[in-house]
Amino acid sequence: MPPPPPPKPGGGGGGGDLIALGSDQPSIVRLDTKEAFQWRVRNLPYPKEVYEITADEEKNQAVIRTTNKKYFKRLDVPDLNRLGLKVEAAGLSFAHANRTLVVSLKKPQRILELEAEARADRKSMKVSKEGDTDCKQQ
Repeated sequence: MPPPPPPKPGGGGGGGDLIALGSDQPSIVRLDTKEAFQWRVRNLPYPKEVYEITADEEKNQAVIRTTNKKYFKRLDVPDLNRLGLKVEAAGLSFAHANRTLVVSLKKPQRILELEAEARADRKSMKVSKEGDTDCKQQ
Protein backbone atom coordinates (compact mmCIF):
# COMPACT_ATOMS: atom_id res chain seq x y z
CA MET A 1 0.00 0.00 0.00
CA PRO A 2 1.53 3.41 -1.00
CA PRO A 3 2.07 6.07 1.68
CA PRO A 4 -0.56 8.83 1.93
CA PRO A 5 0.16 12.06 0.04
CA PRO A 6 1.75 14.90 2.06
CA PRO A 7 -0.66 17.47 3.53
CA LYS A 8 -1.40 20.57 1.44
CA PRO A 9 -0.25 24.00 2.65
CA GLY A 10 -2.81 25.86 4.71
CA GLY A 11 -3.58 22.93 6.97
CA GLY A 12 -7.02 21.96 8.07
CA GLY A 13 -9.49 19.83 6.21
CA GLY A 14 -11.60 20.74 3.26
CA GLY A 15 -10.35 21.74 -0.14
CA GLY A 16 -6.84 22.71 0.95
CA ASP A 17 -7.31 26.27 -0.33
CA LEU A 18 -5.63 29.05 1.61
CA ILE A 19 -7.77 31.69 3.24
CA ALA A 20 -7.46 34.90 1.26
CA LEU A 21 -9.03 38.32 1.32
CA GLY A 22 -11.76 38.65 -1.30
CA SER A 23 -10.67 40.58 -4.36
CA ASP A 24 -13.79 42.73 -4.13
CA GLN A 25 -13.12 43.83 -0.52
CA PRO A 26 -11.87 47.42 -0.07
CA SER A 27 -8.19 47.75 0.80
CA ILE A 28 -6.34 50.85 1.98
CA VAL A 29 -2.77 51.87 1.18
CA ARG A 30 -1.09 55.04 2.42
CA LEU A 31 1.17 56.71 -0.15
CA ASP A 32 2.38 60.16 0.88
CA THR A 33 3.46 62.89 -1.53
CA LYS A 34 5.69 65.88 -0.79
CA GLU A 35 2.70 68.15 -0.17
CA ALA A 36 0.06 65.78 1.22
CA PHE A 37 -0.70 62.63 3.17
CA GLN A 38 -2.54 60.34 0.78
CA TRP A 39 -4.63 57.19 1.15
CA ARG A 40 -5.84 55.01 -1.72
CA VAL A 41 -8.90 52.88 -1.06
CA ARG A 42 -9.23 50.28 -3.80
CA ASN A 43 -12.36 48.34 -4.77
CA LEU A 44 -14.95 51.02 -4.01
CA PRO A 45 -17.50 50.81 -6.84
CA TYR A 46 -19.80 53.71 -5.88
CA PRO A 47 -19.89 57.00 -7.83
CA LYS A 48 -17.96 60.03 -6.53
CA GLU A 49 -21.14 61.79 -5.37
CA VAL A 50 -21.75 59.08 -2.73
CA TYR A 51 -18.55 59.76 -0.72
CA GLU A 52 -18.24 62.19 2.20
CA ILE A 53 -14.79 62.94 3.60
CA THR A 54 -14.80 64.79 6.92
CA ALA A 55 -12.45 65.62 9.79
CA ASP A 56 -13.31 64.32 13.26
CA GLU A 57 -11.82 67.03 15.48
CA GLU A 58 -12.54 65.09 18.68
CA LYS A 59 -10.56 61.97 17.66
CA ASN A 60 -8.19 63.84 15.30
CA GLN A 61 -8.97 61.55 12.35
CA ALA A 62 -10.13 61.82 8.76
CA VAL A 63 -13.40 59.94 8.17
CA ILE A 64 -14.60 58.33 4.94
CA ARG A 65 -18.30 57.47 4.71
CA THR A 66 -20.84 56.87 1.98
CA THR A 67 -24.32 58.34 1.90
CA ASN A 68 -25.70 54.87 1.13
CA LYS A 69 -24.08 53.59 4.38
CA LYS A 70 -22.13 50.86 2.58
CA TYR A 71 -18.63 51.98 3.63
CA PHE A 72 -17.18 53.72 6.70
CA LYS A 73 -13.52 54.12 7.67
CA ARG A 74 -11.52 56.28 10.09
CA LEU A 75 -8.01 57.29 9.02
CA ASP A 76 -5.41 58.03 11.68
CA VAL A 77 -2.56 60.44 10.95
CA PRO A 78 0.22 59.52 13.40
CA ASP A 79 2.51 62.22 11.95
CA LEU A 80 0.08 64.90 13.15
CA ASN A 81 -0.54 63.23 16.51
CA ARG A 82 3.20 63.06 17.18
CA LEU A 83 3.48 66.85 16.86
CA GLY A 84 0.14 67.59 18.54
CA LEU A 85 -1.37 69.01 15.33
CA LYS A 86 -5.01 68.70 14.30
CA VAL A 87 -6.60 67.27 11.15
CA GLU A 88 -8.11 70.26 9.36
CA ALA A 89 -11.22 69.79 7.24
CA ALA A 90 -10.03 72.54 4.87
CA GLY A 91 -7.00 70.43 3.93
CA LEU A 92 -9.04 67.34 2.96
CA SER A 93 -9.80 66.52 -0.67
CA PHE A 94 -10.64 63.40 -2.65
CA ALA A 95 -10.92 61.97 -6.14
CA HIS A 96 -12.50 58.77 -7.46
CA ALA A 97 -11.62 56.83 -10.60
CA ASN A 98 -11.35 53.16 -11.61
CA ARG A 99 -12.93 51.89 -8.36
CA THR A 100 -10.24 53.70 -6.34
CA LEU A 101 -10.90 56.54 -3.92
CA VAL A 102 -7.87 58.80 -3.35
CA VAL A 103 -8.09 60.86 -0.14
CA SER A 104 -5.53 63.64 0.36
CA LEU A 105 -4.78 65.72 3.44
CA LYS A 106 -2.58 68.76 2.88
CA LYS A 107 0.47 68.67 5.16
CA PRO A 108 0.72 71.52 7.68
CA GLN A 109 3.62 73.96 7.29
CA ARG A 110 5.37 72.58 10.42
CA ILE A 111 5.56 69.08 8.92
CA LEU A 112 6.80 70.45 5.58
CA GLU A 113 9.58 72.26 7.43
CA LEU A 114 10.58 69.14 9.41
CA GLU A 115 10.63 67.01 6.26
CA ALA A 116 12.76 69.62 4.46
CA GLU A 117 15.25 69.56 7.37
CA ALA A 118 15.36 65.74 7.28
CA ARG A 119 15.98 65.79 3.49
CA ALA A 120 18.79 68.33 3.94
CA ASP A 121 20.36 66.18 6.70
CA ARG A 122 20.24 63.07 4.51
CA LYS A 123 21.71 64.99 1.59
CA SER A 124 24.63 66.28 3.69
CA MET A 125 25.56 62.82 5.02
CA LYS A 126 28.74 61.30 3.71
CA VAL A 127 27.83 58.20 1.75
CA SER A 128 30.57 55.64 1.45
CA LYS A 129 30.86 53.32 -1.50
CA GLU A 130 30.74 49.59 -0.98
CA GLY A 131 34.17 48.35 0.03
CA ASP A 132 35.25 51.69 1.57
CA THR A 133 34.73 50.45 5.12
CA ASP A 134 37.76 49.74 7.23
CA CYS A 135 36.98 46.31 8.65
CA LYS A 136 39.74 44.59 10.64
CA GLN A 137 39.98 40.86 10.12
CA GLN A 138 40.35 38.88 13.29
